Amino acid sequence: MSSLILRFRSKEGMHRINTTQSSNFQSIVNDLLPKLSNQNLEEIILSNNPNSNNESNSIKLSSILDKTVSELNLKNGDLLYITYLNNNEPTHSKQLDSIPINSTTTSTTNISTSHGPLTQIKQLPVDDELDKLDGMIQRPISSMCRHGPKGMCEYCSPLSPWDENYRKENSIKHISYHSYLNQQMTKFNKKELNSSYIAPLENPNYKIDLNCNEGHKPYPKGICSKCQPSPITLQLQKFRMVDHLEYSSHTILNEFINTWRNSGYQRFGYLYGRYEKFDKVPMGIKAVVEAIIEPPQNDEIDGLTLLNNSNWENDEKLIDSIASQLGIYKVGIVFTDLTDSGMGNGTVLCKRHKDSYFLTNLEIIMSGKFQISNPNKTKYSSNGEFSSKFITCVISGGINGEIEPRSYQVSNNGESLIKADLITGSTQPSQIFVNNSNDTRYVPDISFSKINEYGLEIKTNAKPTFPGEFLLVSLTDSFPLEPNPMFNSKSYIIENREFLGDINKDFQNLSTLYKYLKNQASDIFDFHFLIYIIKLRILNDDEARLLIDYIKTRDISKYNELINTGGWLSLITILEQSS
Repeated sequence: MSSLILRFRSKEGMHRINTTQSSNFQSIVNDLLPKLSNQNLEEIILSNNPNSNNESNSIKLSSILDKTVSELNLKNGDLLYITYLNNNEPTHSKQLDSIPINSTTTSTTNISTSHGPLTQIKQLPVDDELDKLDGMIQRPISSMCRHGPKGMCEYCSPLSPWDENYRKENSIKHISYHSYLNQQMTKFNKKELNSSYIAPLENPNYKIDLNCNEGHKPYPKGICSKCQPSPITLQLQKFRMVDHLEYSSHTILNEFINTWRNSGYQRFGYLYGRYEKFDKVPMGIKAVVEAIIEPPQNDEIDGLTLLNNSNWENDEKLIDSIASQLGIYKVGIVFTDLTDSGMGNGTVLCKRHKDSYFLTNLEIIMSGKFQISNPNKTKYSSNGEFSSKFITCVISGGINGEIEPRSYQVSNNGESLIKADLITGSTQPSQIFVNNSNDTRYVPDISFSKINEYGLEIKTNAKPTFPGEFLLVSLTDSFPLEPNPMFNSKSYIIENREFLGDINKDFQNLSTLYKYLKNQASDIFDFHFLIYIIKLRILNDDEARLLIDYIKTRDISKYNELINTGGWLSLITILEQSS
């Protein structure tokens, strides 16, 4: 029995219902009602025109519950509009034998609608800033133009920020997130009178519906086209949520890499910073890293293990709170994968390249999980979220033996595959294994598509494994030409490095804190110091906020006020007695 999809557009959004020609409308209503704000069947009106007052185009939902999809002449992809009588909308109670649908509305694109963007969603400042721009790429008058200074032609008219030729000419591998957003807005929301707003961003869903009420037994004893996910074709993602990663100073990265230099052990850290506009890409975004926080971990020469530590859970919440008051937040993770070349000249082995892997399969899945835990908030999606701006940076060897950072994100499709538990690691680091179906997981047909050397698109079955690169998006990396970091270069001791033992004799304790304060005086602009001193709980909340405000503003009057507070005087007394 062939399946089909019917689309219902209401003020709550776009609702896609899987059904069959023989299904009666009652089964469709059972799925539709929970999605609506008004669930009174007598007050729900269906129409094939959102602005029509013609009763021949409208019908009460309650009057067609016993009719089948076939009897109503509905086809795959047909779009019906929902209105409510209690909103003073037109009343039409005439019972119809069919609902005529315009054949131009048969697209099955997975989209959602509402009256407009979700203004209650709090986006990042960089998103609000870029929302105000059209992103059009201005071009000067060229020798090809045949008009005056106030004219415009095809050779000098502005280009859209997603223009493919511009991207190729300027070696831009991916269009930016906001260029993609604008492209989707142009595609779905035409600037026409009475046109309905369609949310342009949606995350794919590859999970099977374990609560399908189409009349069959729950999966795995029963299954239908309504509850099972559609076949999946993976392609290299054409856009990226973040275009560039910038460390605000060399010192931040050097201090992190020094762990490996001193011990030979690999290291993991969280990147704290903010997102800003990136002008080298139309409507681009860059992540600016101001600090790396290192959680508890067991480090080894060939890997590391993060420790499940209840104390760290509390510490992490405190760190996030302090960071928020400084205007920064987690923007990603970083880890080392370094092996000395043995040549005695400081070079390292190049292990990650196009003929091996950029991230291993387990690293891709780890990165995807971090992204899922840190979703991108947007008012242009029906649920307020779309993909993630969270970054994974690996410090490894370049082709000339140099130590270099390389940054990646997992694609939107990759996140969805991980959410649905459809993939896992394999024995080949470069290959992703497609899981088998089980009692709670249905795995649809998965293929990946790429362009071969002849410029032709070819599809390949992704089972049992497929290249991990199909789930990756690469970013560029750099340091600023004129550094202006939030924190100074004379950092306090970095947390959770006790494992180094005799290699690192200085730990975070009262003695080293006292030494730091004596040497630094008012020059205490350091994130690690700030976290440790607030963790001591000697300063009260107001005094802690004053310290944070001083580090943020560098206003010396705030420092003078701080050092005369009771909490600060108590801290100095305790430090003097303990040294």
